[in-house]
Amino acid sequence: MSNPNTRKKINLPAIDEIVRKHSANPGSMIAVLQEIQEQYGYVPAEAILRVSKGTGVPAADIYGIVTFYAQFRLIPLGDHLIRICHGTACHLNGAELIAESLAPVVGAKEGETSADKRYTVERVACLGCCSLAPTIMIGNETYGRLTPDSVRKVMKEFEKQQAAAAESKS
Repeated sequence: MSNPNTRKKINLPAIDEIVRKHSANPGSMIAVLQEIQEQYGYVPAEAILRVSKGTGVPAADIYGIVTFYAQFRLIPLGDHLIRICHGTACHLNGAELIAESLAPVVGAKEGETSADKRYTVERVACLGCCSLAPTIMIGNETYGRLTPDSVRKVMKEFEKQQAAAAESKS
C-alpha cells in the first residue's frame, strides 16, 4: 500500500489551526504533534517552528519531545513501510539474518529510508505473529516463516505486484 503522505507540501495555516484547536496549550503538545504527524506522515521542521511560534514553547523543547518518543518521525516515510519483527520468537528464529538479507534488496537498513524513497525499514519489538517467526510486514500484509532467500523472493513478488498495479492505473 502506498503512503500518500510522504511528499505532502507543508500547509502552515493548517498547522496554526491544529495549534488553535488544542487551545495553544503547551500541555497538549503531544496531541498537536500526533495530529501533525497523522496529516504529513512525519513532523516536519517547519511545523516544529510554527508550533513553537503558536504556543510559545521553544522549538528545542518541541524537538526534544519529538526525539524522545519513538512514535514520532522527523523524516517522511518511504512509499512502503517494512517492519521487521525482533520479538523473542523472531529473534531466536533469525530476525537479524532477515534484516541483513532485506537491506540490499530495498536499499535501506533498519531505521532508514531508501534513497529512492520507496521503502522505509523499521525494527519493531513484536508484530504478534510468533507462530510465523521470523516475520515482516509490508504495509498491512504479514509475511512469515522467512529465510534470507524467501525474504528476497517476497520482495521480488511485491515489486511485481506494484508494477502490475501501476500499469493497470495507466
